Amino acid sequence: MKMTEKKPALPPNIRIIPRLDIKGPNLVKGIHLEGLRVLGKPNRFARAYYESGADELLYVDIVASLYGRENLLEIVEKTSREIFIPLTAGGGLRSLEDIQRILRAGADKVALNTAAIHRPELIREAARRFGSSTIVISIEAILRPDGTYEAYTDNGREKTGLDARLWAVRAAELGAGEILITSIDREGTGQGFDLELTRQVAESVPIPVLCCGGAGKVEHVAQAVTEGKAQAVCMASLLHYHFVKHHPLSDQFAEEINLAHLRNGGGSSRIQEVDIPVMKTHLRGRGIICRPANPITTTSLCASPS
Repeated sequence: MKMTEKKPALPPNIRIIPRLDIKGPNLVKGIHLEGLRVLGKPNRFARAYYESGADELLYVDIVASLYGRENLLEIVEKTSREIFIPLTAGGGLRSLEDIQRILRAGADKVALNTAAIHRPELIREAARRFGSSTIVISIEAILRPDGTYEAYTDNGREKTGLDARLWAVRAAELGAGEILITSIDREGTGQGFDLELTRQVAESVPIPVLCCGGAGKVEHVAQAVTEGKAQAVCMASLLHYHFVKHHPLSDQFAEEINLAHLRNGGGSSRIQEVDIPVMKTHLRGRGIICRPANPITTTSLCASPS
């Protein structure tokens, strides 16, 4: 009798992780990590995402490596007093001492990119001192003409010559606990994740892979799991634009935000308006296991996607 091929099971407990890019004291958003626009104060967004059921939060100071500074300490301290889900912080972390400071400020994990590429042994040292589960290696990748992907540093500005997949493998061997893979080509466009990039990395390492860059609708999030093999999905525009357009506090800090830009399409007509409860309902309808939305959330202000 012919055996029926068993369909591989989906990863359990998929995590939904809002990404908050920080420049100075502000939450910002751009396309391809460029053309940054101020959206508001990050703690307001973080609190709303926590209350609506986010599984974790990701803070990235996206100019820290470029200017040789790190501005996250105060933001992380404030956020950690108000939210009670894991918080990952990255950007400008160059040493074990930098990592220790941000962990003491309230972060649960750190995301390393530039410093780890410049000195890979930092991954092993950090994993031994703080534990592998604390160390996330962030890889910003751009598709090459030959179909491979190159890892970049400094917010997608500097070429490294490293193959992104092979760098992920080495990072895992050195002791990283997770890989955060971001497609610079897709970031902020709403065109969907680079599923080939995510799948290549996920199938090459024995640790969880977090997918980032390109989500424009909830179906893209589902595809990152079912086709890209990601175990967590990070997103920014997909959630930020809904918050700014609909959150009842938005008009109280309108001076901090380019509301006209966002209400006229947010820079991309491909971005769907969606919040976390709607997203998780959709994922569970697709058979993807994730934590229910937080019961303290307010009623969703957007219709369920088809």
